[in-house]
Amino acid sequence: MSDSLYPLITGRKIVEPIWGGRRLAVWLDLPPPRSVRLGEMWQAYDVNPVINGPLAGCSLADLARAYGPDLVGQRSFARYGAEFPLLAKFIDAADRLSIQVHPDDVYAYAHEADTGFHGKTEAWYILDAAPDADVIYGLTATVDRATFAAAAHDGSLDDLLQRIPVTPGDVIFVPAGTVHAINAGIMLFEIQQKSDLTYRVYDYNRRDVKTGRLRELHLEKALDVSDFGPARYGKAPTLNLSPGRDVLVACPYFALERLTLDSEYCMHTDPASLEIITLIDGVGHLEWREGTVPLRRGESIILPASLGAWSLVPRDAPITALRVYIPDMQALAVELSNHGYTADQIAATLRP
Repeated sequence: MSDSLYPLITGRKIVEPIWGGRRLAVWLDLPPPRSVRLGEMWQAYDVNPVINGPLAGCSLADLARAYGPDLVGQRSFARYGAEFPLLAKFIDAADRLSIQVHPDDVYAYAHEADTGFHGKTEAWYILDAAPDADVIYGLTATVDRATFAAAAHDGSLDDLLQRIPVTPGDVIFVPAGTVHAINAGIMLFEIQQKSDLTYRVYDYNRRDVKTGRLRELHLEKALDVSDFGPARYGKAPTLNLSPGRDVLVACPYFALERLTLDSEYCMHTDPASLEIITLIDGVGHLEWREGTVPLRRGESIILPASLGAWSLVPRDAPITALRVYIPDMQALAVELSNHGYTADQIAATLRP
């Protein structure tokens, strides 16, 4: 392991969009004064500053440039070079989000190069949902570009959109190009590529809180990148790998697992990938050979690829954590196959 790298906790970025609410601040037990419109909390992002240990004050981007694959892992370094590749966040939708779509890498690099962002494939883990909560996910039937554009202009777009009911524990995979929206009454964890490229298709004629103007739409770009048909995926089935360890979804950009633990759980980082561990229930601590870091609900910790052995330990009661890493898709498929899952089961959770 690099002499200077250790498990990293960062200062989180607060985002207060028009659709945010009060619930996330309470769930995170944030100190007052609490925002009345806290919509997103960016847990791990390249500009977030480290707040623990000797590297406090450095951003994850700084450390990715300084340590390269020792931090991000060989797999990410080969694809993106010395940059932090992921964004992990919590979202609280007190109101419905805009109907939107994200570009893929090819479009982002060709048309948004000045932003430094990648395309945006993401996945949602539903933490809480109102009894009738749903998400918009693709279209009910295939249409052409002109039909979609006309519906966006005349306010009839809702007639084309597919809705999927969600409950706590559901996992939704949202590849770039999928027209989607998180609707009101949902709180979730999101893992995504490092990108803030969102093209709004329709926003219910809402006005910006500060300017009073209608919020900007990006219809032409959205039309360039959207899939005008039913979404290919939907809810991802959970595949259990061992007691307390479930694979929730995986794609070439990230894998998301859930750890449900009532005793110490020991693992080892792969030099090919960093990891992000986020506690979503309970209190515990993370141990590695040089120290211990306490963790409580809503906190995330970044494990450098070079860290080696680590363990997650509940304090007084069981804990639940979400584990993110950049997978070897072929190796993960083989591991699942060896546990008795069929090719169809694996294909429903491992997405190309």
